[in-house]
Amino acid sequence: MAGIYIHIPFCKSRCIYCDFFTSTNEAEMDNYVRVLCKEIIDRKKELTHDCVKTIYFGGGTPSRLQENHFQHIFDTINTNYTLAAEVEVTIEANPDDLSHEYVDILSKLPFNRISIGIQSFDDQELKFLSRRHDANKAIEAVRYCQEKGFHNISIDLMYGLPNQTLAIWEQNLQQALALNIQHVSAYHLIYEEKTRLYSLLQAGKVNPVDEDSSLEMFEVLIDTLTQAGFEHYEISAFAKHGCISQHNSSYWTGQKYLGFGPSAHSFDGENRWWNVASLPKYIAGINSSIPDIEKEDIDLTTKYNEYIITGLRTVWGIDLEVLKAKFGKELYDYFLRNAQRYFNLNYLKQTDTNVSLTHKGIFISDGIMSDLMKV
Repeated sequence: MAGIYIHIPFCKSRCIYCDFFTSTNEAEMDNYVRVLCKEIIDRKKELTHDCVKTIYFGGGTPSRLQENHFQHIFDTINTNYTLAAEVEVTIEANPDDLSHEYVDILSKLPFNRISIGIQSFDDQELKFLSRRHDANKAIEAVRYCQEKGFHNISIDLMYGLPNQTLAIWEQNLQQALALNIQHVSAYHLIYEEKTRLYSLLQAGKVNPVDEDSSLEMFEVLIDTLTQAGFEHYEISAFAKHGCISQHNSSYWTGQKYLGFGPSAHSFDGENRWWNVASLPKYIAGINSSIPDIEKEDIDLTTKYNEYIITGLRTVWGIDLEVLKAKFGKELYDYFLRNAQRYFNLNYLKQTDTNVSLTHKGIFISDGIMSDLMKV
């Protein structure tokens, strides 16, 4: 089984915190979709022996595409790839794009999962983040999707914003629960270089939230959602029964995936490569049948470190039998030797052959992962 990721780089406007590869030049959209479909066709041999289990439209803002664009992409995939019997097909969407008419279009396409970038239900926070929608539009967008038959809806929320209080964060979570959605992805605000937010930080115009407040918000997040019946299956992801993101889980469990579009990454189980993060260079490369890509040589130690990072992010944790079989006795012993003190402190637990973070360990997960990685 394998996954397909499709990068749609277009955005109507750029959010203050975003460091993903995006473009606000939507005049290129028709040409981009044509080139994207050429790449999808050109690379079909890379999945000759694998069924496609998940398709994920990310961005950017995939909800800037129109019906004819989606139809062209789906027709291309269906013609050139073998799809599993039940394929999870996700689209990331901005609430401002999800009108009655647009959601009706999405409901007639193969999408069966929608991920809505809400970020906050507080209008002041949304304004600060340069989001295009307000709280009422976000709520309205979720309702439209439910009315059109979407029963696997995820929303993104952000915490740790400047001036965000615990009370505001709790209100955001309660509003999310009131919408009766199936999945929540919650991320702490990160000040990425080359973003407007980072420039404001450097200029002293915003004050980051302190560490104690961040931890308190994270704890409230976990308690609120788990008590409401969500499974905390990955550090930033919570799902109702049967609604875990199959596509994102494939990244964390080391499955194959192909990434199409500029800056999109691919992984064949052993090697990783990615397209250039430039729309003109990407288009020129695909049109010439000489794609502009970069590759990474992944040695055994790097693979081990990635297995630790991705495994401990999830509820499934590290499989000791897989660890020993894939990385050998030396790294297996290294892991157990360094993990022992975290077992003693009740930060790690073992169930059968799986080692995972305890509730207590989640709060210091970065430090634990760092200590278990091989330098």
